[in-house]
Amino acid sequence: MKKIVLTGGGTAGHVTPNMALIERLRQDNYDISYIGSLNGIEKGLIEGMGVTYYGISSGKLRRYFDLKNFSDPFKVLKGYSQAKKLLKQIKPDMVFSKGGFVAVPVVFAAKKRKIPAIIHESDMTPGLANKLCIPRATRVCCNFEETLKYLPAEKAVHTGTPLRKELFTGSREKGLEINGFTADKPVLLIVGGSTGAAAVNAAIRNIADKLLESFQIIHICGKGKTDPAFDNKPGMKQYEYVSSDLKDMFAAADVIVSRAGANAVAELLALKKPNVLIPLSAAASRGDQILNAKAFAKNGYSYVLEEENVTDETLLQAVTEVYTKRDKYIEAMGRAKEADATEIIVKMIKKICER
Repeated sequence: MKKIVLTGGGTAGHVTPNMALIERLRQDNYDISYIGSLNGIEKGLIEGMGVTYYGISSGKLRRYFDLKNFSDPFKVLKGYSQAKKLLKQIKPDMVFSKGGFVAVPVVFAAKKRKIPAIIHESDMTPGLANKLCIPRATRVCCNFEETLKYLPAEKAVHTGTPLRKELFTGSREKGLEINGFTADKPVLLIVGGSTGAAAVNAAIRNIADKLLESFQIIHICGKGKTDPAFDNKPGMKQYEYVSSDLKDMFAAADVIVSRAGANAVAELLALKKPNVLIPLSAAASRGDQILNAKAFAKNGYSYVLEEENVTDETLLQAVTEVYTKRDKYIEAMGRAKEADATEIIVKMIKKICER
Protein backbone atom coordinates (compact mmCIF):
# COMPACT_ATOMS: atom_id res chain seq x y z
CA MET A 1 0.00 0.00 0.00
CA LYS A 2 1.43 3.35 -1.06
CA LYS A 3 1.53 6.11 1.55
CA ILE A 4 0.84 9.75 0.79
CA VAL A 5 0.80 12.87 2.95
CA LEU A 6 -1.38 15.78 1.86
CA THR A 7 -0.97 19.31 3.18
CA GLY A 8 -2.53 22.73 2.75
CA GLY A 9 -4.74 25.07 4.70
CA GLY A 10 -5.68 28.51 5.89
CA THR A 11 -8.82 28.85 3.76
CA ALA A 12 -11.36 26.38 2.38
CA GLY A 13 -9.86 26.94 -1.08
CA HIS A 14 -6.63 25.33 0.09
CA VAL A 15 -8.47 22.31 1.48
CA THR A 16 -11.39 21.31 -0.77
CA PRO A 17 -9.16 20.25 -3.73
CA ASN A 18 -7.29 17.97 -1.31
CA MET A 19 -10.63 16.55 -0.20
CA ALA A 20 -11.40 15.70 -3.84
CA LEU A 21 -8.05 13.92 -4.16
CA ILE A 22 -8.61 12.02 -0.91
CA GLU A 23 -11.90 10.63 -2.22
CA ARG A 24 -10.17 9.43 -5.41
CA LEU A 25 -6.99 8.12 -3.75
CA ARG A 26 -9.07 6.00 -1.40
CA GLN A 27 -10.39 4.12 -4.43
CA ASP A 28 -6.81 3.03 -5.13
CA ASN A 29 -6.20 2.06 -1.47
CA TYR A 30 -3.62 4.72 -0.64
CA ASP A 31 -2.67 5.09 3.02
CA ILE A 32 -3.49 8.79 3.50
CA SER A 33 -2.32 11.21 6.20
CA TYR A 34 -2.73 14.98 6.42
CA ILE A 35 -0.47 17.64 7.91
CA GLY A 36 -2.13 20.98 8.60
CA SER A 37 -2.20 23.77 11.14
CA LEU A 38 -3.15 23.15 14.74
CA ASN A 39 -6.55 24.85 14.63
CA GLY A 40 -7.14 25.93 11.02
CA ILE A 41 -10.31 25.35 9.00
CA GLU A 42 -8.65 22.29 7.44
CA LYS A 43 -8.57 20.36 10.74
CA GLY A 44 -12.34 19.89 11.03
CA LEU A 45 -12.84 19.30 7.31
CA ILE A 46 -10.17 16.60 7.05
CA GLU A 47 -10.96 14.85 10.34
CA GLY A 48 -14.58 14.80 9.18
CA MET A 49 -13.43 12.55 6.34
CA GLY A 50 -11.85 10.10 8.77
CA VAL A 51 -8.28 10.89 7.67
CA THR A 52 -5.41 10.82 10.19
CA TYR A 53 -4.58 14.47 10.88
CA TYR A 54 -1.39 15.96 12.33
CA GLY A 55 -1.27 19.60 13.40
CA ILE A 56 1.98 21.56 13.29
CA SER A 57 3.05 25.08 14.19
CA SER A 58 2.59 27.54 11.32
CA GLY A 59 3.23 31.22 10.77
CA LYS A 60 2.21 33.57 8.00
CA LEU A 61 4.84 35.05 5.70
CA ARG A 62 3.86 38.66 5.02
CA ARG A 63 5.05 41.22 2.48
CA TYR A 64 3.94 44.08 4.74
CA PHE A 65 4.97 45.28 8.20
CA ASP A 66 3.35 43.51 11.13
CA LEU A 67 4.67 42.85 14.62
CA LYS A 68 3.94 39.16 14.06
CA ASN A 69 6.67 39.19 11.40
CA PHE A 70 9.13 39.01 14.29
CA SER A 71 7.58 35.94 15.91
CA ASP A 72 6.14 33.97 12.97
CA PRO A 73 9.52 32.89 11.50
CA PHE A 74 10.11 30.96 14.74
CA LYS A 75 6.70 29.29 14.31
CA VAL A 76 7.68 28.29 10.76
CA LEU A 77 11.00 26.86 11.99
CA LYS A 78 9.17 24.92 14.69
CA GLY A 79 6.71 23.64 12.06
CA TYR A 80 9.63 22.54 9.87
CA SER A 81 11.13 20.55 12.75
CA GLN A 82 7.75 18.97 13.51
CA ALA A 83 7.16 18.14 9.83
CA LYS A 84 10.57 16.43 9.55
CA LYS A 85 9.76 14.24 12.55
CA LEU A 86 6.31 13.38 11.20
CA LEU A 87 7.63 12.45 7.75
CA LYS A 88 10.28 10.25 9.35
CA GLN A 89 7.53 8.58 11.38
CA ILE A 90 4.97 8.19 8.55
CA LYS A 91 7.50 7.32 5.80
CA PRO A 92 5.26 8.44 2.90
CA ASP A 93 6.09 7.67 -0.71
CA MET A 94 5.25 11.26 -1.60
CA VAL A 95 3.73 14.58 -0.47
CA PHE A 96 1.01 16.58 -2.20
CA SER A 97 0.63 20.24 -1.27
CA LYS A 98 -2.32 22.47 -2.09
CA GLY A 99 -0.62 25.55 -0.67
CA GLY A 100 -1.12 27.97 2.17
CA PHE A 101 1.58 28.83 4.65
CA VAL A 102 1.26 25.63 6.66
CA ALA A 103 2.43 23.74 3.55
CA VAL A 104 5.81 25.49 3.39
CA PRO A 105 7.51 23.64 6.28
CA VAL A 106 6.04 20.34 5.04
CA VAL A 107 7.40 20.73 1.49
CA PHE A 108 10.77 21.86 2.86
CA ALA A 109 10.83 18.83 5.18
CA ALA A 110 9.95 16.52 2.27
CA LYS A 111 12.93 17.85 0.32
CA LYS A 112 15.17 17.29 3.33
CA ARG A 113 13.87 13.71 3.67
CA LYS A 114 14.26 13.12 -0.10
CA ILE A 115 10.52 12.54 -0.49
CA PRO A 116 9.09 13.71 -3.86
CA ALA A 117 6.50 16.49 -3.60
CA ILE A 118 3.83 17.72 -6.01
CA ILE A 119 2.46 21.19 -5.37
CA HIS A 120 -0.61 22.86 -6.88
CA GLU A 121 -1.13 26.54 -7.70
CA SER A 122 -4.76 27.55 -8.15
CA ASP A 123 -4.34 31.24 -8.95
CA MET A 124 -3.15 32.94 -12.10
CA THR A 125 0.24 33.76 -10.56
CA PRO A 126 2.04 31.83 -7.79
CA GLY A 127 1.60 33.08 -4.24
CA LEU A 128 4.49 33.58 -1.84
CA ALA A 129 4.08 30.19 -0.15
CA ASN A 130 4.25 28.33 -3.46
CA LYS A 131 7.10 30.50 -4.72
CA LEU A 132 9.13 29.23 -1.77
CA CYS A 133 8.08 25.63 -2.45
CA ILE A 134 8.59 25.51 -6.24
CA PRO A 135 12.39 24.92 -6.11
CA ARG A 136 11.79 21.98 -3.76
CA ALA A 137 8.94 20.41 -5.72
CA THR A 138 9.08 17.52 -8.18
CA ARG A 139 6.07 18.78 -10.16
CA VAL A 140 4.06 22.02 -10.09
CA CYS A 141 0.42 21.74 -11.17
CA CYS A 142 -1.63 24.80 -12.09
CA ASN A 143 -5.28 25.70 -12.56
CA PHE A 144 -4.90 28.23 -15.40
CA GLU A 145 -3.00 27.56 -18.61
CA GLU A 146 -1.71 31.15 -18.47
CA THR A 147 0.15 30.25 -15.24
CA LEU A 148 2.60 28.00 -17.09
CA LYS A 149 4.72 31.00 -18.13
CA TYR A 150 5.43 31.77 -14.45
CA LEU A 151 6.63 28.24 -13.66
CA PRO A 152 9.78 26.19 -14.45
CA ALA A 153 9.01 24.47 -17.77
CA GLU A 154 10.51 21.15 -16.66
CA LYS A 155 8.18 20.95 -13.64
CA ALA A 156 4.99 22.68 -14.77
CA VAL A 157 1.81 20.79 -15.70
CA HIS A 158 -1.55 22.37 -16.52
CA THR A 159 -4.11 20.21 -14.72
CA GLY A 160 -6.99 22.43 -13.63
CA THR A 161 -8.27 22.18 -10.05
CA PRO A 162 -9.56 18.94 -8.44
CA LEU A 163 -13.27 19.23 -7.67
CA ARG A 164 -15.26 16.97 -5.37
CA LYS A 165 -17.55 14.66 -7.35
CA GLU A 166 -20.41 15.27 -4.96
CA LEU A 167 -20.54 18.86 -6.25
CA PHE A 168 -22.19 17.49 -9.39
CA THR A 169 -24.80 15.40 -7.55
CA GLY A 170 -26.90 18.26 -6.19
CA SER A 171 -30.69 18.30 -6.49
CA ARG A 172 -32.51 21.53 -7.34
CA GLU A 173 -35.65 20.17 -5.69
CA LYS A 174 -33.78 19.39 -2.47
CA GLY A 175 -32.07 22.79 -2.52
CA LEU A 176 -35.47 24.50 -2.74
CA GLU A 177 -36.91 22.25 -0.02
CA ILE A 178 -34.03 22.90 2.41
CA ASN A 179 -34.69 26.63 2.18
CA GLY A 180 -38.48 26.47 2.02
CA PHE A 181 -38.47 28.01 -1.47
CA THR A 182 -40.91 27.57 -4.36
CA ALA A 183 -40.10 26.38 -7.88
CA ASP A 184 -41.73 29.31 -9.66
CA LYS A 185 -39.22 32.03 -8.70
CA PRO A 186 -35.46 32.12 -9.54
CA VAL A 187 -32.86 31.68 -6.80
CA LEU A 188 -29.93 34.01 -6.11
CA LEU A 189 -27.03 32.44 -4.16
CA ILE A 190 -24.43 34.68 -2.51
CA VAL A 191 -21.18 33.02 -1.42
CA GLY A 192 -18.66 35.22 0.38
CA GLY A 193 -16.00 32.55 0.83
CA SER A 194 -15.06 30.80 4.08
CA THR A 195 -14.09 34.13 5.68
CA GLY A 196 -17.09 36.06 4.37
CA ALA A 197 -17.17 39.38 2.52
CA ALA A 198 -18.29 42.36 4.60
CA ALA A 199 -18.85 44.77 1.69
CA VAL A 200 -20.89 42.20 -0.25
CA ASN A 201 -22.89 41.20 2.83
CA ALA A 202 -23.78 44.83 3.55
CA ALA A 203 -24.80 45.59 -0.03
CA ILE A 204 -26.97 42.46 -0.28
CA ARG A 205 -28.80 43.38 2.91
CA ASN A 206 -29.32 46.97 1.72
CA ILE A 207 -31.01 45.81 -1.50
CA ALA A 208 -32.64 42.64 -0.15
CA ASP A 209 -36.16 44.00 -0.52
CA LYS A 210 -35.58 44.95 -4.18
CA LEU A 211 -33.92 41.60 -4.93
CA LEU A 212 -36.77 39.71 -3.29
CA GLU A 213 -39.17 41.19 -5.85
CA SER A 214 -37.47 38.99 -8.47
CA PHE A 215 -35.48 36.35 -6.56
CA GLN A 216 -35.44 34.01 -3.60
CA ILE A 217 -32.12 34.52 -1.79
CA ILE A 218 -29.63 32.15 -0.16
CA HIS A 219 -26.96 34.21 1.61
CA ILE A 220 -23.83 32.41 2.88
CA CYS A 221 -22.28 35.16 5.00
CA GLY A 222 -19.17 33.73 6.68
CA LYS A 223 -18.53 32.69 10.28
CA GLY A 224 -20.08 35.09 12.78
CA LYS A 225 -21.43 37.36 10.04
CA THR A 226 -25.14 36.57 9.91
CA ASP A 227 -27.58 39.37 10.79
CA PRO A 228 -30.46 38.49 13.18
CA ALA A 229 -32.64 41.08 11.41
CA PHE A 230 -32.80 38.73 8.40
CA ASP A 231 -33.36 35.46 10.26
CA ASN A 232 -37.06 35.21 9.44
CA LYS A 233 -37.30 37.29 6.28
CA PRO A 234 -39.69 35.56 3.82
CA GLY A 235 -37.93 34.30 0.69
CA MET A 236 -34.45 34.72 2.18
CA LYS A 237 -32.21 32.32 4.11
CA GLN A 238 -28.81 33.12 5.61
CA TYR A 239 -26.04 30.79 6.79
CA GLU A 240 -22.58 31.18 8.28
CA TYR A 241 -21.21 28.23 6.33
CA VAL A 242 -22.74 25.37 4.35
CA SER A 243 -21.10 21.96 3.93
CA SER A 244 -23.06 18.88 2.81
CA ASP A 245 -26.07 20.87 1.54
CA LEU A 246 -23.98 23.18 -0.64
CA LYS A 247 -24.29 20.93 -3.69
CA ASP A 248 -28.08 21.20 -3.52
CA MET A 249 -27.96 24.96 -3.07
CA PHE A 250 -25.69 25.24 -6.11
CA ALA A 251 -28.16 23.11 -8.06
CA ALA A 252 -31.04 25.36 -7.02
CA ALA A 253 -29.23 28.61 -7.89
CA ASP A 254 -30.02 30.47 -11.11
CA VAL A 255 -27.46 33.25 -10.45
CA ILE A 256 -24.49 33.22 -8.07
CA VAL A 257 -22.60 36.15 -6.54
CA SER A 258 -19.17 35.00 -5.43
CA ARG A 259 -15.64 35.96 -4.54
CA ALA A 260 -13.12 35.10 -7.26
CA GLY A 261 -10.94 32.61 -5.44
CA ALA A 262 -9.51 30.00 -7.78
CA ASN A 263 -11.51 27.14 -6.33
CA ALA A 264 -14.73 29.16 -6.44
CA VAL A 265 -14.35 30.11 -10.10
CA ALA A 266 -13.42 26.54 -11.04
CA GLU A 267 -16.64 25.29 -9.44
CA LEU A 268 -18.77 27.95 -11.16
CA LEU A 269 -17.29 27.04 -14.54
CA ALA A 270 -17.74 23.30 -14.00
CA LEU A 271 -21.38 23.79 -12.97
CA LYS A 272 -22.06 26.35 -15.76
CA LYS A 273 -23.63 28.81 -13.33
CA PRO A 274 -24.21 32.43 -14.46
CA ASN A 275 -22.32 34.55 -11.97
CA VAL A 276 -21.20 37.93 -10.68
CA LEU A 277 -17.61 37.86 -9.40
CA ILE A 278 -16.51 40.38 -6.76
CA PRO A 279 -12.76 39.78 -6.35
CA LEU A 280 -10.97 40.62 -3.12
CA SER A 281 -9.41 44.06 -3.61
CA ALA A 282 -5.71 44.60 -4.24
CA ALA A 283 -5.59 46.60 -1.00
CA ALA A 284 -6.56 43.48 0.97
CA SER A 285 -4.65 40.86 -1.05
CA ARG A 286 -1.88 40.36 -3.58
CA GLY A 287 -4.45 40.79 -6.37
CA ASP A 288 -4.78 37.12 -7.34
CA GLN A 289 -8.58 37.19 -7.30
CA ILE A 290 -8.57 40.22 -9.61
CA LEU A 291 -6.49 38.30 -12.16
CA ASN A 292 -8.76 35.25 -11.85
CA ALA A 293 -11.84 37.41 -12.41
CA LYS A 294 -10.35 39.23 -15.40
CA ALA A 295 -9.57 35.91 -17.08
CA PHE A 296 -13.16 34.75 -16.59
CA ALA A 297 -14.60 38.04 -17.83
CA LYS A 298 -12.37 37.91 -20.91
CA ASN A 299 -13.75 34.48 -21.79
CA GLY A 300 -17.33 35.61 -21.24
CA TYR A 301 -17.87 33.36 -18.21
CA SER A 302 -18.53 36.07 -15.63
CA TYR A 303 -19.68 39.60 -14.92
CA VAL A 304 -16.99 41.26 -12.78
CA LEU A 305 -17.74 43.96 -10.23
CA GLU A 306 -14.68 45.26 -8.41
CA GLU A 307 -15.09 45.55 -4.65
CA GLU A 308 -14.30 49.28 -4.72
CA ASN A 309 -17.26 49.76 -7.05
CA VAL A 310 -19.78 47.74 -5.03
CA THR A 311 -22.78 49.91 -4.19
CA ASP A 312 -26.44 49.08 -3.78
CA GLU A 313 -27.07 50.25 -7.33
CA THR A 314 -24.13 48.53 -9.05
CA LEU A 315 -24.78 45.19 -7.36
CA LEU A 316 -28.47 45.26 -8.20
CA GLN A 317 -27.62 46.12 -11.81
CA ALA A 318 -25.04 43.31 -12.03
CA VAL A 319 -27.39 40.62 -10.69
CA THR A 320 -30.23 41.77 -12.94
CA GLU A 321 -28.04 41.87 -16.05
CA VAL A 322 -26.53 38.42 -15.47
CA TYR A 323 -29.94 36.86 -14.93
CA THR A 324 -31.35 38.56 -18.03
CA LYS A 325 -28.38 37.39 -20.14
CA ARG A 326 -27.91 34.05 -18.37
CA ASP A 327 -28.12 32.01 -21.59
CA LYS A 328 -25.16 33.93 -23.01
CA TYR A 329 -23.00 33.11 -19.97
CA ILE A 330 -24.04 29.45 -19.95
CA GLU A 331 -23.20 29.17 -23.66
CA ALA A 332 -19.74 30.71 -23.14
CA MET A 333 -18.95 28.36 -20.25
CA GLY A 334 -20.12 25.44 -22.36
CA ARG A 335 -17.30 26.18 -24.83
CA ALA A 336 -14.60 25.90 -22.16
CA LYS A 337 -12.08 23.09 -22.49
CA GLU A 338 -12.22 21.19 -19.24
CA ALA A 339 -9.93 18.43 -18.06
CA ASP A 340 -10.46 16.01 -15.18
CA ALA A 341 -7.86 17.50 -12.86
CA THR A 342 -8.33 14.82 -10.22
CA GLU A 343 -7.53 11.98 -12.64
CA ILE A 344 -4.55 13.84 -14.14
CA ILE A 345 -3.03 14.42 -10.70
CA VAL A 346 -3.73 10.90 -9.44
CA LYS A 347 -1.98 9.45 -12.51
CA MET A 348 0.97 11.76 -11.81
CA ILE A 349 1.07 10.61 -8.19
CA LYS A 350 1.02 6.94 -9.25
CA LYS A 351 3.84 7.48 -11.75
CA ILE A 352 6.06 9.22 -9.20
CA CYS A 353 5.32 6.66 -6.47
CA GLU A 354 6.23 3.82 -8.83
CA ARG A 355 9.68 5.29 -9.30
